[in-house]
Amino acid sequence: MATLKIPDSLNEQQLMMLRLLKDPLPDSEFQKIRRYVVRLLANQLDEVMGEWEKENNITEEDYIKLSHDHFRSRRN
Repeated sequence: MATLKIPDSLNEQQLMMLRLLKDPLPDSEFQKIRRYVVRLLANQLDEVMGEWEKENNITEEDYIKLSHDHFRSRRN
């Protein structure tokens, strides 16, 4: 697992979450929270990607074409 660098200062939401979770939770409860946060972030990413695709006129056909292309690295 990669090491996460913790910023020097935390924002108000981060501080609030730390206050809420100051006492250890049973592992099963912590895993539920963790899964929920991952789903929430994944949904946000889906929304951002959907907007980007719309703004750049990216279609499913574009992805299909890219999946069939062969990319080679070039050496300069």
